[in-house]
This record gives sequence, structure tokens and C-alpha cells, in this order.
Amino acid sequence: MSLILVLDIIGTLAFAISGVLTALHKRLDAFGILIIAFVAAVGGGTLRDVLIGAPIAWMVDLTYVYVIFGATVFSVIFRKRLGYVRRSLFLFDTIGIALYTIVGVEKGIAAGFSPIICISLGTMTACFGGVLRDILCNEIPIIFRKEIYATACIIGGVVYFILLKTVIPLDFIVIISGSIVFIVRLLAVYFRLSLPSIYTKEELEQQ
Repeated sequence: MSLILVLDIIGTLAFAISGVLTALHKRLDAFGILIIAFVAAVGGGTLRDVLIGAPIAWMVDLTYVYVIFGATVFSVIFRKRLGYVRRSLFLFDTIGIALYTIVGVEKGIAAGFSPIICISLGTMTACFGGVLRDILCNEIPIIFRKEIYATACIIGGVVYFILLKTVIPLDFIVIISGSIVFIVRLLAVYFRLSLPSIYTKEELEQQ
């Protein structure tokens, strides 16, 4: 089993759990929880595969479906042990975007696209599942707020291509780049860093 496939499976697990936590917070029924988990886990990857004309991963390999079902059941049963919902959601969401960014970049490289397109595919893979999850749960997606979210994915993708110019083995490049996404997102939240707002203080007060 390749490292990228392992990262893809772990990312699916992390995003499925984040979807379950969001659905539980919204008090959805069992079917709703499963749908949100499924959309969060494979939404970004599905869009990526459609755009690049590749077979949709979860349709070809049922391992993804089994992982989502397993993660959903696990999260529902042990929801009280996952701690505070917001903190757990942040953790699994951050793990998910870190792993999915690199998976998306690798898929783009395998398809023969330029670095810019590969980074875009990585960011899309990492973020779009969360966008669908939040929209379905009537939340403003994180990517559309001031938070450092997609920016972390872009930084990780850029680091990936920079490291490809070095003699560092590919597996280490994958690990380092994914860690960069995770660390940037973590530091942004801890230090409350955000992108500049285009709105004046008066406009914000009127809202």
C-alpha cells in the first residue's frame, strides 16, 4: 500500500469524523449524520476526480465507503469521549485538510498538470468536502471566512513543489508538506491570525 493511499484513507477517516461531529451538533438523525459524514469525507475528492477525468475513488475502491461507515458508527458511539465538539471538530478537520492537500497535489502530478493546477487541485480536495458539510448544516463555510484555511493548503502545496527541487526523498516531502499545512492552520487559530478584511469598522458595525 502506497503512502499516498494511506494518507487518503486517513484523510477520509478524519473528515468523516468531522462530518459526524458537525451533524451531531446540529442534532440530525442517523441518516443525516451518515450523509454529512459521507459528503465531508469524499466531496472534495469526487470533484477533483470529475475535473481531471479520473475514476471516482470511492466508487472504484469500496474501502473508502467502509471507512466512512466505520468512522460514523465509531463517532456516534464514542461521541462523549471525543471531548468538546468544537475542539474535536477543529482537530479532525485540520488533519483532514493536511492529508487531502497532499493527496490532491499528487493526483494532479500523476495526471500531468502544472504546479499551479496541482496546488489548486490539492486545495480543492482539502476544502470542498468541508464546504459541502457546512452548507448542508446551514453554516457559513470556513473557507469563506477570514480564517487561514485554504491559505494553509496553498502554502503546503508550494512547499511540496519547492522540496521536489531538493534531494529529499519523496516520502519525506509528503510528510513535511502535510505537516506544514497542519502547523500553519494550528498557529493561525492559536494566534488568531486571519486574512485582511475588506470591510471598514463602520460597515462591520452596521451588520
